[in-house]
Amino acid sequence: MSIEAQYRFVLKRIQDSCEKNRIAHQVDLLAVSKKQLIEKIKELYHIGHRKFGESYVQEAVEKIELLRDLEIEWHFIGPIQSNKTKYIAKYFDWVQSVDSKKILTRLNNQRPEDKQLLNVLLQLKVGNEESKSGCSEEEIFEMIKSSSEFAKLKIRGLMCIPPPAFDEKIQKEYFQYCYNVFKKLQMVAELDTLSMGMSNDLESAIACQTTMVRVGTDVFGARD
Repeated sequence: MSIEAQYRFVLKRIQDSCEKNRIAHQVDLLAVSKKQLIEKIKELYHIGHRKFGESYVQEAVEKIELLRDLEIEWHFIGPIQSNKTKYIAKYFDWVQSVDSKKILTRLNNQRPEDKQLLNVLLQLKVGNEESKSGCSEEEIFEMIKSSSEFAKLKIRGLMCIPPPAFDEKIQKEYFQYCYNVFKKLQMVAELDTLSMGMSNDLESAIACQTTMVRVGTDVFGARD
């Protein structure tokens, strides 16, 4: 199947799920392009897609430099190491995986003056997997309260990566928790983005009001 056919199929899954769940808002697709060839990114771009997600800083910077003439909106979605924040602050339009005030501070301090505000999603920890990054609900509320300290950042909402689950009921329990936290945060801050749902659970995420799903191999095919 061609990239265009795969892309259209994922868009139809999103549309069908929105119709089934009577979702009134737009659900964006973030095409996760980590470990994918430049040619595949260009192909998807020329079909009309603009939002791409990367997880590895060095690989991403090389791609962004090579594709600088294209109007791509680049999202960083991987774990953030302190020694990589200067590159994320310089090259990306969005960062979805912020899990500490320390990282917020570094991104703010390292964002170039000539760049627009860096859009930020705070990563909410879901489930009890020790290996997963993320903040507690309480930590996220504290970061939201201190958002005025970060003049070069715009906190837009939450991202979450629940533990793998094949049971739709369990998937929805995780996503409903994230949505409930998001709604509480909206009472104290202007937030508009809830990034949750990937290839195997995007329908459950849409049922729980996600505004953005992150899909990689179902769009691009196998990674190179």
